[in-house]
Parts: sequence; structure tokens; C-alpha cells
Amino acid sequence: MRVTRLYTGADGEAHFEDFDIPLTDAGSIGQLSELYPATGVIFRETGPEYDYTWHTAPRRQFIIMLHGEVDVTIGDGTTRRFGTGDILLAEDTTGRGHISRAVNNQPRRSLFVTLD
Repeated sequence: MRVTRLYTGADGEAHFEDFDIPLTDAGSIGQLSELYPATGVIFRETGPEYDYTWHTAPRRQFIIMLHGEVDVTIGDGTTRRFGTGDILLAEDTTGRGHISRAVNNQPRRSLFVTLD
């Protein structure tokens, strides 16, 4: 399962890294990953005007896009768009962080799974 990691590099800037979470055959119920310990779940809805300037993630967390899209910009100016079904592992808890913006003036729903 493909995940994009958002992390702080040695330069104090946020970076993207794509990785796959390994899945193993669990028989008739499909394929499963190893258990990831989590501390909570946050449901979030952002409006069509959402435009959050430079900020860091408040904690390590998976962000699962349920509906809509968000553009995330990192320190070198790279912007990536995440939409329905995408998974982001936000770990840029230090440094300058990133920018998040609504796409096409549309609201977004997402699920945050906190890890610490």
C-alpha cells in the first residue's frame, strides 16, 4: 500500500518520500499490514477557503483523504496534490514545515490517525 511520508530533513525543510507498507496474505479476508500502534483518531473537515501557511505537523500522524483534495507545498517549492484514498504520513514536526491549501475551492474530509 503506497504512502507518502512528509518529514523534516537535516536542512530543517520538509521533504516528501514515497514508500510501500508491506501486506501479507491473510487468506479469505485479504491482505493485511503489520499492526501500527495508534493513540487516537481525529475526524476533520476543511472548507473551500482553506489556506494554511507554513506550519509543522502537531504530532506524527497518518492522514487519510476521505473526500476532496489538498495541495501540500514543501520548502523547495515542490507541491503535491493528495486526493480521495491517498495516505500521508506527516512527520515534519520540526523545522519550517509545509503549506496546505484547498483545491478548486472545494471542501475536504480527512481522517487523522495519531501515532504519538
